[in-house]
Amino acid sequence: MSTIDQSGHPSVAKVAAALAGAGQQAAAAGIRILPAEVRTAAQAAEALGVEVGAIANSLVFRSRTGDTVSALLALTSGAHRADTGLLAALTGADEIGKADAEFVRAHTGQPIGGVAPIGHPKALTTLVDTALRAHDVVWAAAGHPKSVFPTTFEELLALTGGTPAAVAGGGQDGRP
Repeated sequence: MSTIDQSGHPSVAKVAAALAGAGQQAAAAGIRILPAEVRTAAQAAEALGVEVGAIANSLVFRSRTGDTVSALLALTSGAHRADTGLLAALTGADEIGKADAEFVRAHTGQPIGGVAPIGHPKALTTLVDTALRAHDVVWAAAGHPKSVFPTTFEELLALTGGTPAAVAGGGQDGRP
């Protein structure tokens, strides 16, 4: 693991700028590039030598309320899956479904497997899994499948303007 040359990774540079702009210089300076892509929580945990529950998966879902479709970001502990029925109930959406790669990139500017909690073209409705509270340090993607940064549950709430919520259950559509 090494610090990164952000000039080669435009979306990582945007995340670093967003972190610095939010007063999170330590997190921005802590962005790391891993030797290989880590598109799952298990891969990230192994690469970092941490518990899988300390990985904050940035899951983008397609949220539909009436005729309006928008993106929902669920920052979920890597130790479990998000329950889409629960996400719908928490947000008042009629339906929460999988988002394809094009939808994710259009709303975040980042690829699946590297979606950061911040650095998006516009703010997204965000739920932050309360299970992340159990870890002193939480690792989140930094805009590229090889990039991560250290943060905390409280910092994720502040950075995203997110709502704390228990998002796990028996649902299917959770993804790393």
